[in-house]
Amino acid sequence: MILIVDDKRENILSLKKILEINDFKVDTALSGEEALKKVLKNNYFLIILDVQMPGMDGFEVAEAISGTSKTRDIPIIFLSAVNTEKRFITKGYASGAIDYVTKPFDPDILILKVRTFYTLNQQTQALNKIQQSLREEINIRTKTQLELKEKNNELQSILETIPQIAFTAKPDGTIEFVNAHWYEYAVSANDFPMVKSEEESIAGKWKKAIANGENLELELCISKRGSEVYRWHLLRAIPVKENENIVKWVGTFTDIEEQKRALYKKDEFISMASHELKTPLTSIKAYIHLLNAAIQNEQKSDEMKLFVERTQKQVDKLYNLITDLLDISRIESGKLKFNKKWFNFKTLLQNTVETINQTYPAYTIHVAGDGDVEVFGDDSRLEQVLINYLSNAIKYSPDCKDVYVTTTASDGRLQVAVKDYGIGIPQESQKKLFDKFYRAEDTSNRFQGLGIGLYICSEIISRHNGTFNVESDAGKGSTFYFTIPIGNKNNN
Repeated sequence: MILIVDDKRENILSLKKILEINDFKVDTALSGEEALKKVLKNNYFLIILDVQMPGMDGFEVAEAISGTSKTRDIPIIFLSAVNTEKRFITKGYASGAIDYVTKPFDPDILILKVRTFYTLNQQTQALNKIQQSLREEINIRTKTQLELKEKNNELQSILETIPQIAFTAKPDGTIEFVNAHWYEYAVSANDFPMVKSEEESIAGKWKKAIANGENLELELCISKRGSEVYRWHLLRAIPVKENENIVKWVGTFTDIEEQKRALYKKDEFISMASHELKTPLTSIKAYIHLLNAAIQNEQKSDEMKLFVERTQKQVDKLYNLITDLLDISRIESGKLKFNKKWFNFKTLLQNTVETINQTYPAYTIHVAGDGDVEVFGDDSRLEQVLINYLSNAIKYSPDCKDVYVTTTASDGRLQVAVKDYGIGIPQESQKKLFDKFYRAEDTSNRFQGLGIGLYICSEIISRHNGTFNVESDAGKGSTFYFTIPIGNKNNN
């Protein structure tokens, strides 16, 4: 819209008519003061301003318009029939005018000038929109970059706090961040940790994963810088995508040495269990075959009885192995049941020793101490512990036929010690004896077993609020202890 400012209505009407014929919208003001009020309220792309007006003349109005931020960019054309001298024209331009037209003016030329300013106004508005759009785009990108930076900083902070070796990489695989643990294994941020075997080199498989955009997962043996101790680690690197495009890679090296050992122990245990279960089954099969042959050949009944007894021993051995395996399963699932009650420990010990004497008649069990106390617990489970301690003492002392059991009651607790003079246990193996599936390497080939008996004993003793331990010297024998609370059932 165009604003015409003139104190004479006839001038406004003639000029307005010319402009409206040429499809321009027009607004009018009869004084400089009125013009200033309208300029502040409305948007105009051009002001045609008369120079000579009462009150504020055109120069003063132009200076006022160009002095405010909202209106300073509106083009002004001065119209004057009197002030046509150069000094007035110069003053007009100095006041903020874009053009100075003297009266009488040529309407066609004026319309051309108006169209030019209209075109410039349209272009200016388009440029302003473009600039605004660019500003918004810049703001969005700046905000996005800040958010990405914050997320990146957050990710790096997280990677610094985790126990794993961690790193991030650019889409092309160039490493851009490593946490502090990285430098314990690698010489620089640009080099992966060295692996034990050249065949396990990371670089080639890393390049392949980058090229295919696929997850990388490797199990590797690496060591800390300056160390010759290698531990298994799992390298896992995954791409981070935005709109299906990879923007980053995040990777970790996780220590899996303990899991590897546990898996090895599991495989070793399965192998041992298969062997241990197969041995009595083979013996049972053989004795049954002999028994069948004896029956067919009508051999003496004492020979048949011998075969039956040997078969029964193998069945008992198989039963005990399967019972131990079931106990392991129950312990791990929290379903190992206890039927606790008051009982006399001396009676339990006597019955257990009698059972051992029947099973191992060649050995002598010596019992000493004050075991005549009341215990609140599961007598069958504690008998299981005693049998295991005594059986081990006999198994691992093939050259000595004496085993000693000592009971000591003190300060509300009963200590039971089973001592043998057998092969003994190396110092480095003693701490692991009560671990699941553990067997000392120097005895595993000489003596049968699954390595779970002492672990089950430790669980049973712990469930009775007791403690357990071992003292041993290699070649001189061992003493296995356990302590449990005692009391008086009459006072409970």
